[in-house]
Amino acid sequence: MIPPPYHGIHVPDPQPGAEELRWLKPQRRCTHIRVRRHTCECRPCIYELCQAGGLVFVRRTDRKKVGLEVAETEWLLTVRAQELWQKILTGRSV
Repeated sequence: MIPPPYHGIHVPDPQPGAEELRWLKPQRRCTHIRVRRHTCECRPCIYELCQAGGLVFVRRTDRKKVGLEVAETEWLLTVRAQELWQKILTGRSV
């Protein structure tokens, strides 16, 4: 267990020239989705690295005043999704 003052990973501001990702409307492709990693809940926008049906994708949830806006990347092979996750965590993709 992590001690109380710990915060999760914070996504930095996008770097100049960051790749703009294509965010898609979530699809109900599987009944069970496993969240493998996630960013800190203290921010209004959180990212989750999700796995389902042998594929991996990133889910983005924007908490807005009028509710939640959820989007996801395309579903990818694990290696490609891990690379994408690292780009998001380093501000090289938004």
